[in-house]
Amino acid sequence: MGKIKVMDEILANKIAAGEVVEKCSSVVKELVENAIDAESSEIKIELIDSGTKEIKVTDNGYGMDKDDAILAFGRHATSKIKSERDLFHINTLGFRGEALAAISSVSVIELITSTGNIGTIVNIKGGKIESVSNGDSRKGTIISVKNLFFNTPARLKHLNNLYTELAYVTEYINKLSLSHPEIKFTLTNNGSTIISTDGAGSLLKTIKNVYGIETVKKMIDVSASNEDYEVSGFISLPELNRSNKNHITILVNGRIVKNTYLNKIINDSYHSYKPDNRYPIVVLNIKCDPSLIDVNIHPTKMDIKFSKIEGLTLTIEKMIKDKITHINLIPKIEEVKSIAYNSNTEFVGLELFRETENIIVNNDFIANEEKETYFAEKTVVLEEKMEEIYPIGLVHGTYIIGQNELGMYLIDQHAAKERINYEFYLEKLGNPTNNSIDLLFPIIIELPINEYMLIKERLNILTDMNFKIEEFGINSFVVKGHPTWLPKNYEEEAIRKIIDIILEYGNNFSILKFNEQAATMMSCKLSIKANENITLKEMEILINDLRKCKNPFNCPHGRPTVISFTNMELEKLFKRSGFESLK
Repeated sequence: MGKIKVMDEILANKIAAGEVVEKCSSVVKELVENAIDAESSEIKIELIDSGTKEIKVTDNGYGMDKDDAILAFGRHATSKIKSERDLFHINTLGFRGEALAAISSVSVIELITSTGNIGTIVNIKGGKIESVSNGDSRKGTIISVKNLFFNTPARLKHLNNLYTELAYVTEYINKLSLSHPEIKFTLTNNGSTIISTDGAGSLLKTIKNVYGIETVKKMIDVSASNEDYEVSGFISLPELNRSNKNHITILVNGRIVKNTYLNKIINDSYHSYKPDNRYPIVVLNIKCDPSLIDVNIHPTKMDIKFSKIEGLTLTIEKMIKDKITHINLIPKIEEVKSIAYNSNTEFVGLELFRETENIIVNNDFIANEEKETYFAEKTVVLEEKMEEIYPIGLVHGTYIIGQNELGMYLIDQHAAKERINYEFYLEKLGNPTNNSIDLLFPIIIELPINEYMLIKERLNILTDMNFKIEEFGINSFVVKGHPTWLPKNYEEEAIRKIIDIILEYGNNFSILKFNEQAATMMSCKLSIKANENITLKEMEILINDLRKCKNPFNCPHGRPTVISFTNMELEKLFKRSGFESLK
């Protein structure tokens, strides 16, 4: 008798559950996506003990009749694709027909559903249907998942603690609400409401619900398109950033996706506007023909492949860079006042801001019993990136104090000089000349064999920049000359760093990224250091050079170069303004 046997349905479903159902948020994801596909306008998610005891999802979608309610728990049972062709034109979040079968195999489920006529109640335990009965005629579906992993104790043991499980669920519902602002989402845990959106269709308002009013004030709208893709959404000002990539939300035709390459493109678009180890808050919705994407890569359906991705990435990169280079990015000192007048009228995050030319205008969010008024920041295209600033002194040999008719400024002299040097070297690297300096004492660069072979393959990069470099013995190169713009007294260090950058990129070498890295490295070497006193004339030259930069607001590492205090802000700080404290 042969050794190979076909697994029974329940065992196959338990194996599938290992891919589809990793934690409580995996169950929530599958159930809520089904509710969205059912064209629900209201979805309520109720958890008991973060979902470890019960996950209940209630929607007002089109529901199921009795036959479909029973068949839905069969493996590969789906209403969303009917042929192989449909697999390449997917317009729904679910389509594989695995989730309900996998979830029911490791839990206890009660399904109550109706199309508006006589309803159906289905009870399942460990993948086996225990009962089917009639229910009420409420249109929509209620599905309750209890005792997750009750029959797979090894999986149960590896669930996270309750706080972590709840955090995963909350994060996913937050992202779902951003992808579908037209749907009203409610999330509760043990009876306490955690998330509540109104489903009014405003993405900006949903961002406020997720991140808060202070974040929204520093979000700016973006949009762009090419022949294949339309991109729209909101991005944060560079000064608003986080320590991880979790706040970059990418939506493709309403589907939440995780794409490392797109995350990198978005983050790189902020290059030199923020620290490299910090990440912006971004919500981008990409719309395209379903035939241009492949979502059938992983059972979670969160990974995705794009056709013509080069055009998409260029569109996103240009869109973000164009937006952040046309706004005033000088951070301002702001005074925040919050006030609640009574139970019927509440002013949330009320702030007093100036509204002048060349300044980003911050607007208020006001909520009361009659209406809710809500505006994003308005961005102003600048004819001149930075106002004239007149230096009047220096603090601790580090911060230049400047002034003009608008107010007072603090300028970090080291960060400012880094920016000036960075743009100088970036221009030199991008437009190499034949000017070079011959070395009296050639520099020998010795490398391991693998690195030597890679540099040998890309030696033209260095010769094109006017380095005089040749092979020299085993695993070594000799540098006999270098371009004139190399930092004086740091020649060997700069050459070795440039070689390191070429090695870092390897087969993914990009001359544009190389130039940026090399310019950043060299900009630090000739910058004014902290605790170095300079004259008023030198301050004037520094400020004028900074104003000529394409981005005068940040050093190459993303730190601010200038911080401003408006006249009104100074008067308020010293209690000289007509604004009295609100009581």
